[in-house]
Order: sequence, then structure tokens, then C-alpha cells
Amino acid sequence: MSLNNQLFKDLPHIEGELNYLTPTAEKPVNYTYEPPPGIPQRSGKYEVYKLPIYDARTISQDVSLDQQGFALVEHHTTIKDFYDQDEVRHVYYPEAEQFLKDLTGAQKVIVFDHNLRNAERAKQGEQGIKTPVRGVHNDFTAKSGYSRARAVLEAIGTEDPDELLQHRFSVVNLWRPIPGPVQESPLGVCDAQSIVPTDLVATDLVYRDRVGETYAITYNPKHRWFYFPQMQRKEVLLIKCFDSADKGLARFTAHTAFDDPTSQPDAPPRESIELRTLVFYAT
Repeated sequence: MSLNNQLFKDLPHIEGELNYLTPTAEKPVNYTYEPPPGIPQRSGKYEVYKLPIYDARTISQDVSLDQQGFALVEHHTTIKDFYDQDEVRHVYYPEAEQFLKDLTGAQKVIVFDHNLRNAERAKQGEQGIKTPVRGVHNDFTAKSGYSRARAVLEAIGTEDPDELLQHRFSVVNLWRPIPGPVQESPLGVCDAQSIVPTDLVATDLVYRDRVGETYAITYNPKHRWFYFPQMQRKEVLLIKCFDSADKGLARFTAHTAFDDPTSQPDAPPRESIELRTLVFYAT
């Protein structure tokens, strides 16, 4: 269902500064590593907009992956150390796959990637740790949703990727705090129903061995932003970044980290892990 305007406008909110891409005729490019001399890490200009970001906790039962593109759910895990890559892959991946399969009724779920974010560890140069992303974006495009799914299926030796890709599938991120509660750099999510195609700008994401594609987002005053304050370790935020179905369902969900004006100056840096998953449906 669509959110009633009055429903969310009556919610408590904070004023957050969000970084939107300035409209451009050239395709932006982001490098995931130090680019060659003379080439900027990221092209395109960004503008800061101060916007209301609504506390979605009291309406969590009214939002869903298929309508707004995000959902807050409880998920207990047996994992002990999220910074242990082996434990994440061998314990957390299968836990999340089964959890999403049960939750969505999917035929098959594949976790294919994950990111760890901790600004303090990242600044110390710890390998595999990133800082929170502070530009409004969506992880996949109408093109790269398919190309990444095909690459994943081929990499794991799926016998007939074409058969799976003929059916509906989605890319869902599973985002969770490592310790809770989140006191700094929370994640804001934009109601997918408030996004129109002209807000989405395809952007090259350059890796050392391949070029992916994401969406940067341009400002639209109709965007409706939400967050779930003080998220705990037992909570996960599901974000739909792509859906092959285009029948009124949420397809792309803009999101970004932002500075919470209510955070204390000495608040510990946010630590989080996000899984990227392929969710294949039976029909």
C-alpha cells in the first residue's frame, strides 16, 4: 500500500542533510580504488539538501519491500564476530539465505557479497572495511541488476542461468548494526513510491577487474525519507535495490548514511554489515 501523506507527516522527524547528484549530461564515474593520476575518485557534483527524515518505527507494520522498498524485521544470529570473514561466509550467509527464503516465500536465495562499514577502522587502513556512503544512491540499475545476477549465477556454476532469469527476481540488501544501538551515521531510506525514473542517473562503478553500474539520485521535492533510530543488533533493515518485475512494485530504493543532529559528539562510530542477496521467486 502507498503511505498516506498525513500518516507519515504526523510522525516525529529530524532534519538531515542529504547529498544529491546535481543533474548532469555526462555519465558520472566512481572508482572503488585509487584512480590513475589526474582522474578524480568520483565525477559529478553533489548538492546538499536539508530534508525531514521521518521516524518509521511506529509505522513499521505499514511499510514493505514490495511497496516502499524497505522493511525493518527482527533476525537473531548465532554469529560471534562479524569481522571474521570466514564466519560471515560460513555462518551468516546461510542464516540470511534461509531467513529471506522464509520471509519472502522465495524459491531460492543467494548471498553474493557483503560490506563492512566502520569509519574508525577504515581510517586506520584496515583491509575490507569501508566508511558509510554519504551520497544518495541505489546499488543497481535496470541494466546491472540483470548483469550482476547473471555473473553470480555463472560464477557458482548454475546449470541454466537463463531459466532462472526468466522468472521474477530481486536484489535485496540485508543491513544490520554490528553492535547496537546505532548512535551515529544512521541509514536513511527513501520510499520507492516517491521516486520517478527521471530521478535515477546511471553511474559507472569502476573496479580493478570490471565496471558495474549504480544509480546516483537527483533531488525531487516529492521524495519521502525515513529511518529507524537506535537500531539494535537483533534488527535488520531490508532494502530492495532491484526488482525485475515492473508492475507497480518497488524496484529501486534510494538510501544513504546521514549525520543525525541528535547524535552526541562522542557517539561511537557506526559499525554495520550489509549483505547483498539475489532473491528468486517461483513465478
